[in-house]
Amino acid sequence: MTSATEHIGAQSEPVPDSYYIRLDATRFHSTMHSQGAWNDHEQHMAPASGLLIHAVQRNHPRPEMALSQVTFEILGIIPGGEVEITTEVVRPGRTIELIEATMSGNGRPAIRAFVWRLLTGDTVEVAGGDGGALPPPQECPPAAVRSVWDGGFIHSTEFRSVADRGPGNAAVWVRGPYALVDGEDSDPVARFLAFVDTANGIAVRQDPREYMFPNLDLTVHLFRQPAGGWTGLDTRVHFGPDGVGLTASDLFDEQGLVGRAAQILTVRKFPSPEG
Repeated sequence: MTSATEHIGAQSEPVPDSYYIRLDATRFHSTMHSQGAWNDHEQHMAPASGLLIHAVQRNHPRPEMALSQVTFEILGIIPGGEVEITTEVVRPGRTIELIEATMSGNGRPAIRAFVWRLLTGDTVEVAGGDGGALPPPQECPPAAVRSVWDGGFIHSTEFRSVADRGPGNAAVWVRGPYALVDGEDSDPVARFLAFVDTANGIAVRQDPREYMFPNLDLTVHLFRQPAGGWTGLDTRVHFGPDGVGLTASDLFDEQGLVGRAAQILTVRKFPSPEG
């Protein structure tokens, strides 16, 4: 039987066609499809961020509002197994609101998200910007992300290569076949955001078996609500000289640019086996 600290499927039991199952109003259990790339017992940040937005949208439904900005602060290891999500409106308003959401596991907070939502209106007359679009995913070949990364989330995800411009500079389309939560529909924005954190793994500057470069946060700005389906990432990775890095991505759906994302990185060489 799977323990509270294991992904469902870790002991070869059947795995639901979802990244999580709901246990009650606030508690969820991860499946092997959400397993992280750095360590087997962790969750990948990508589906975890999607689950947080899923909880925000379900707990505080306001269809007249658009999710415009979200910052996820990663407070430590995101444990596999049982997690709890709590949400709170910390800045209520008719046209602008701020919601805080926290994922906790093993008795401590693992991710804290701050979500800004704005009242929508008709601005079609002035809509525009120089964003461009990516080639359609069906015209792009598979990307070899699984040859670089391990883990259940990566192996459950489809990647298509738009451009590979060398270390730290690539563009891909990403999507997954599973529901965020078993038996529950999710808003397109939650589904879209469930793949944005993969940006830090699709344009690696150094072999992740030689260097660690996990992100401490993920900040996303959206000027248009994504249509869902595929998440497009046009990504550049920068490493500074003092152990700090930055992953910056333009975000696309199949209609074009929808926003931008950034992740700050802690860059460290793996210690040698001898010491």
